[in-house]
Amino acid sequence: METKQANSIFEALSSDVRLDLFRLLVKYAPDGLVAGEIAKHLNVTNTNLSFHLKTLLRAGLITMEKEGRFLRYRADIPVMLDTIAYLTAECCTGHPEQNCTHRAAISVSPAVRPDRGFSG
Repeated sequence: METKQANSIFEALSSDVRLDLFRLLVKYAPDGLVAGEIAKHLNVTNTNLSFHLKTLLRAGLITMEKEGRFLRYRADIPVMLDTIAYLTAECCTGHPEQNCTHRAAISVSPAVRPDRGFSG
């Protein structure tokens, strides 16, 4: 992942609404949700939702597929994992033994945490 792409992703996620929206789509992966379902979950207007969806689409964090008269949105999980890998690629370079210490200190459940990019 290039720094420019990472910056675009971080800018897109800098909004509370967009971060909640992306996390919602991750929760409903791989099926995703149609726009109306997203609006109900987040309690946002269609106009406001449209603005935030476009931003996430431009950043490459989500995909959209037309289903009849509906639009289904999905989190792009590989992009999310690439972003995590980008952030952690240089972690503790030269000191892999420190990774176990850091991993033990995080508050995310081992069942859901991304250990990609970590060794040890």
